[in-house]
Amino acid sequence: MTEIRFYHLQRMPLERALPMLLERTLERGWRAVVQADSEERVQALNGQLWTYGKDSFLPHGTEREGDAALQPVWLTHRDENPNRANVLFLVDGAESERLGDFEICCDMFDGRDEAAVAQARARWAVCKKSGHKLTYWQQDEGGRWQIKAEENA
Repeated sequence: MTEIRFYHLQRMPLERALPMLLERTLERGWRAVVQADSEERVQALNGQLWTYGKDSFLPHGTEREGDAALQPVWLTHRDENPNRANVLFLVDGAESERLGDFEICCDMFDGRDEAAVAQARARWAVCKKSGHKLTYWQQDEGGRWQIKAEENA
C-alpha cells in the first residue's frame, strides 16, 4: 500500500513548502509527479520552481517542454505517472485514482482555507478505508515538519 502524507500548510504557502519537499525527494534519488487542479496552476508552479531561490535549481518539466520520461519532477494537471515517479504530490485539492502507482503520496492542503481542510479530511477517510498508511504533518515553530497523527492499515 502507498504511504499517504497529509501536509497541513499553515506557516508557509504551497509555493514555499513544495520546493523544499521536492528537494528532499530528489536528494533521496526519487522522482516526483506534482499534480495540480488545472493547466494554469501547472504553469504558475513551473514558473515558481524556476525562481523560488537564488541558489537553488529543481530539474523539472511540463507537457510544454516534453520528454516526461527524462524529468525527475513532472508537473501536470492529469492523473498520470509518465516519469515513473516514486512520489506523487497532490496540490490544490487534486485527486488521483493511481495512488497505488507510487510509494508515497503527499497531499498538501491550505490550513487557512476551511473548505480545503474539510476536503482533506474527506480524502483522509477515503484513503483510510482503502487501507493506506496515513500520516498527518504540521510544521513546528522552527518550520520543521512533525508527524501529528498516524494511522496504519
